[in-house]
Amino acid sequence: MTNWHEICISNMSKSVIIQGGVAVLAEFSKELITYFYKTMCRIRLFEETVEKLFLEGQIPGFVHLYIGEEAIATGVCANLTKSDYIASTHRGHGHTIAKGADLKRAMAEIFGKKTGLCKGKGGSMHIADFSVGMLGANGVVGGGFNLAVGAGLAISMQKRKDVSVVFFGDGASNRGTFHEAANLAAAWKLPVIFVCENNQYASTTPHGTQTSVENIADRAVGYGMPGVIVDGNDIFAVYEAAKEAVERARNGGGPTLIEAKTYRIKGHFVGDPELYRTREEVNNQFENNDPIKRFERKALQENLLTKKEMEAIKEEVRKEIEEALEFAQNSPYPHKDELFDDLYV
Repeated sequence: MTNWHEICISNMSKSVIIQGGVAVLAEFSKELITYFYKTMCRIRLFEETVEKLFLEGQIPGFVHLYIGEEAIATGVCANLTKSDYIASTHRGHGHTIAKGADLKRAMAEIFGKKTGLCKGKGGSMHIADFSVGMLGANGVVGGGFNLAVGAGLAISMQKRKDVSVVFFGDGASNRGTFHEAANLAAAWKLPVIFVCENNQYASTTPHGTQTSVENIADRAVGYGMPGVIVDGNDIFAVYEAAKEAVERARNGGGPTLIEAKTYRIKGHFVGDPELYRTREEVNNQFENNDPIKRFERKALQENLLTKKEMEAIKEEVRKEIEEALEFAQNSPYPHKDELFDDLYV
């Protein structure tokens, strides 16, 4: 996977980032800006396609969509290389795509096909691709914390310059595994970045009713690590926050807790009746706080991309998703004789 930090050195465009209420002048290359948009569009169209096919009965199991949160995975993973690690959640398609996994094999995995990233045996909630450092989605809430810290410990013991990132939700921040992992990562100064995707709801429970602090990032002080709050729907702000945390980790400075404030546009899972919130609330967020729409407005206002360039990117992405879907639908299911292959025991 391309390290977009290296590309940023030349061909700079300028954009104003609003982070923490302060305007910060930052520079981004045309390649990086294009990467932002293309990756967010890939995730969005992939998820919309999965939702449609799941509702048609073509996809088994459950699916949890990343729609509305695309800027977080994209902005964080733009700072990572292929040898860096990420650990994901049950809502892991976006992280998988942003880390550089093959779209065709990702789609095939969700269909349970033999050509999938995990030979069709992981499915949506356990999709993984070790070849790009994606250690896996996880059906256990809070299950990724100690996997990411273990990867960080391996990096440290091998004296590598890589980093490990764990994505998790506001609900998972209340699990014991979070506190164990944060404490150990800080005590041993491991190169781990904790990225809380605070999408306001833990399944059906509003964030404010289950957590004693308004900002999850405030918990960082208890472990002696930096805590950063960022607008998770502003791709530029996410990228800059992650860039600082990744550079700190690579240089031996230890872990950082980033809280990215965002909003889950779709239900907890496809088919969720969403009785815990109103349609008006969701529609307002989608119209005014959608990360892709916000990016498009900023790109046009700041002359970062033209409307024609964005349309060309979206058309390219549409073709990629169509090809991925065709590949998945035409791929075979695993044979029953392969049921016990690839098991540790």
